[in-house]
Amino acid sequence: MAEGARRPRVLLVAGEASGDLHGGFLLEALRRRLPRLKAVGVGGEQLRAAGLTPLADIRSLSAVGLIEIIGSLGRHHRVMELLKHQMDHHRPDAVVLIDYPGFNLLVARQAHRRGIPVFFYIAPQVWAWGRGRARRMARFIDRLAVIFPFEEPLFNAYGRSFARYVGHPLVDELQVTVGREETLRRHGFRVDQRLLLLLPGSRRAEIRLLLPALLGAAAIFRSEGWQVGLLQAPTVDQAFLEQVAGQAPLPVTCIQGDTYNLLAAADAGLITSGTATLQAALLGCPHVIVYRFSWLTHLLARLITRHRVLGLPNVILGRGVFPELLQQAVSVPNLVGALRGLLAEPAAVSAAVEDLRSRMGPPGASERAADELVDLLS
Repeated sequence: MAEGARRPRVLLVAGEASGDLHGGFLLEALRRRLPRLKAVGVGGEQLRAAGLTPLADIRSLSAVGLIEIIGSLGRHHRVMELLKHQMDHHRPDAVVLIDYPGFNLLVARQAHRRGIPVFFYIAPQVWAWGRGRARRMARFIDRLAVIFPFEEPLFNAYGRSFARYVGHPLVDELQVTVGREETLRRHGFRVDQRLLLLLPGSRRAEIRLLLPALLGAAAIFRSEGWQVGLLQAPTVDQAFLEQVAGQAPLPVTCIQGDTYNLLAAADAGLITSGTATLQAALLGCPHVIVYRFSWLTHLLARLITRHRVLGLPNVILGRGVFPELLQQAVSVPNLVGALRGLLAEPAAVSAAVEDLRSRMGPPGASERAADELVDLLS
């Protein structure tokens, strides 16, 4: 489509904090190519700052797990109706979907039925959960921008070359802007004490299941002279954290923002499985990966998943460098023991970090993804 003919329009959906972050960089790159672009949809602070006109906030879609998402079906339905209305009454030139496959693949099907081109950025982990989804996606996704090189042939094995490897956006996004001492002082920490960071997640369900154990482990490290900070996701307010912990104020320093500088400055972390674990690993922060599902979600996951490791850095490395504690294994003694064991092997952690960085691909993922989307729009 020639931009001069009329103003190009995309309908964009990100369903969680990491998608909002990656989507913000993608939209910025896209607007450099198409300055008159109109983008509407679902996102958070990063996408709004990049120029998205919001139809709904990202918190409307904040849910995870095969069972947990049931409790938010009403909110998901309302957002889906908004998106279908946009497709029917303000037809976009493309629907742009960022990660969050449980919901976004349903949006993709709705767009495909209406003959609207679908661009999907950051593919579902079909290599972990089964490849049948890759075969189905080939039927209704027009262009898929994947972030790992092995994903391109996997998705293109079903009669259509619709997947393009663009690299991992974290390579560009992980910007450490100040040194350790300045970061620690900025947030009220001492420079002569070790810092432990807690990242309990961005979804209320996972925080309820994980935060008490994380705070219990943190109390033990504090008694040994550590200082502790909690990185608070923008989708969660402090009142909710205090409610879950049963303490007001919380016994640790809560911080919003400055995530990369803090992870680079920290000596260790206890981190909920997700993008944050990969961020921490790339920034050299030794950490334990934690997660709890509902019992039924966990049972189904054990039946379906092909991987023995869950955390992104371990999946990419192909081995369990960073300890993973799941379900009932997320206990205070296990957290403390796993982190102490990891900290006792600094050379192995450093070698793994260098290996991980070498596997992440070259800079420029957002720019290459934007080029793919412009090509789809043309």
